[in-house]
Parts: sequence; C-alpha cells; structure tokens
Amino acid sequence: MSIIIGADFVPTRSNKDLFINGEVNQLFGDELINELSKADFRIFNLEVPLTDMENPIVKYGDNLLAPKSTIRTYKAIGVDILTLANNHILDQGEQGLESTCRLLEETGIAYLGVGKTPDEAAKPYMLKCDGKNIGIYACVEHEFSIVSDMSCGANPYDPLESFDHVVELKKMCDYVIVLYHGGKEHYRYPSPNLQKTCHKFVEKGADLIICQHTHCIGCEEKYKDGTIVYGQGNFLFDGDSSDYWQTSLLIKIDDEFNLSYIPLIKNENTVRLADKEKADEILSEFNKRSEEIRQDSFVEKKYSEFAESMLINYLISLSGIGSNFLFRVLNKLSGHRYAKWFVKRRYSKKKLLAISNIIECEAHRELLIEGLKFQK
Repeated sequence: MSIIIGADFVPTRSNKDLFINGEVNQLFGDELINELSKADFRIFNLEVPLTDMENPIVKYGDNLLAPKSTIRTYKAIGVDILTLANNHILDQGEQGLESTCRLLEETGIAYLGVGKTPDEAAKPYMLKCDGKNIGIYACVEHEFSIVSDMSCGANPYDPLESFDHVVELKKMCDYVIVLYHGGKEHYRYPSPNLQKTCHKFVEKGADLIICQHTHCIGCEEKYKDGTIVYGQGNFLFDGDSSDYWQTSLLIKIDDEFNLSYIPLIKNENTVRLADKEKADEILSEFNKRSEEIRQDSFVEKKYSEFAESMLINYLISLSGIGSNFLFRVLNKLSGHRYAKWFVKRRYSKKKLLAISNIIECEAHRELLIEGLKFQK
C-alpha cells in the first residue's frame, strides 16, 4: 500500500497556461512525477473552484478562481481524490462549487468534504487498498465556505458533530485519516486549542490527522496511537514570495500505516523534489520543531508570544482604520510605531475587556455572529 497526501494545489495566473496545456514536466519535474506515479492513491486539497463563470461571493479576503480546463493537469498526474473542505471552495458561489463537483465527476476524480446539505458535506470517503479499509474525513474551520441548511458548502469542524463522525467512521475502517483545514497561516506550531482538538480526534479513533491551510511546514506529534501533522505547506500554490511558501512536504503512507515525508521546494511558479542537501535541512527543522512541542508548556508559551505579536493587527482591523490610506502611510513612515500609538489611544483597558468578553463568552459570540450576517 502506498498513499501520498499533499496540501494546497492551485493554478494561479503565473502558471495557469501550464495547467491548461497539461505541461506536467515543467510544473513538477520528472523526479516528482515518478514519485507520484508509484503511489496507489494520490490525495490533494483543491483550494480553488474550477469554473469558467466569475461570480464572487461577498467575503473578507481573496476570491480565487481557476478555469475548468486546468483539470487537465490534475488528471495527467493521476490525482485520485481531492478534498474540497477548505475556505476558498465557495469563492465563486454555488455555481462555482457545482461546476467543480460536476467537472470532477466527469473526469473521474473523487472528492469529499462538500455537499448541498450538512449531512452530505460530512460524508467521508472510503477507499480499499491491499485489503485494508481506509476512511477519510475532511472538515474546515469556519470562514466563508461553510455549508448550512439553506446553502451548499464545505463540512465545518463542529465539536458537537465532527468527533461523532470519526467514531462512526472508525467502526467501518482499519484506519481513519482526518484532513483538518485549519490553524493560523504562517505559524509553524499548533495553538493550544488546535492541539486539544487533534488529540480528541485521536481519542475518537483517528490514526492520522493532517492540518492543512497554514501554507507552511509545521511539526509532527505522536499522541497515543495516532500521528498529527500540524502543517505540511502547499503542494503547488504560487501566491506568496515569503519563506513560508517556499518549501513543503508530501506525506507518504505505507502498508503498515507508517509515515514518511518527501520534501519539496518551490521553483518560481512550479514545484520540485528537494535535492538531498535541502531535503535534509527541511526535515531537520521539521524534526526540531516536533521535539520542541514535546516540552512541557512549550505550545502554550510559544502561542502566547505569537498572539502578543499579532494583537495590534487584530485591533487595527477591528477599528476599521487599517484600510485608510493616510494611516498606512503614517504607519510605514514611522516604522509601524504609529499603529502602536493609535491602538493605545483607541483602546482603553475597559474596551479591551469588553471585546474579550464578547468573543470569549459563547452567548455573546453566537449573537454577534448571527447579527453580523445581516450586514453582509
């Protein structure tokens, strides 16, 4: 048995024509294509609707889109299964999702993690490999792509439902894989809550949890009888020049459900197998972080430091001034000191406590979210 799992797989403006023409040798190189061809199953995250009609939903963030003709490359490299449970699959509305699903069905590529109803979106995918039954469950954190009783979309992570889904899936399978689309972008460690969530998935029967979405390689944790990967980076997504987007991992599963990692490196608008020197460097850093999170209180302390560094950005966003041109100019000229001054002036301790209470209290948070729906 050999299963390869990769993360975000997205055609962009820089390589769209290569995807359309199926120029896989240029996109991936012979060595990577050969590695993929040896697997029994190839699984990726399709982080974009495939449609020829632009119909962007109202949301915060980019609305992604790729033409249907790009499917040629997915088919050419033998993609077997695509998870659609992510925060971009509904970017072009219901028609974009329907176009994607119809195209995959016509092409013979299986998919999971979306549906017209919550029950349909939560359905796992079952595959049989070398006599073993393997169940795959996909879910996504709440952004702008979630299914509801009134509209199609992606399967949400729901602590009142998702763990039960895994329990039922385990009854039918030898192994369960959870593809969890969540975690903070550009952060290489789990948050305390994400770690707790993944631990619970293991306790409920998952053998492997892969947290995608972060656009960077994170770390691995062995917990009880399961393995958790907190971030594997993109497979191919030419959307950012930061260091986070330059490397990634393919996850390979063998007969005994043992894991190995295949390091990749971005090559301008394409991707390649990393050479030995770079591969050793990537895995060394990955293993170092994996050791760090085993230390008592490391996850909590590291996340607190990260949260402190991000707080000003969130408060600026909540104030509404972040999009103001004059503010951006003044902040840049001041070496970002103006933002700190503004936050200190705008938010008293009492105001910060009020914000904290609204977000932290379940009743307030639920009411705020429901009320904001009427302002979209």
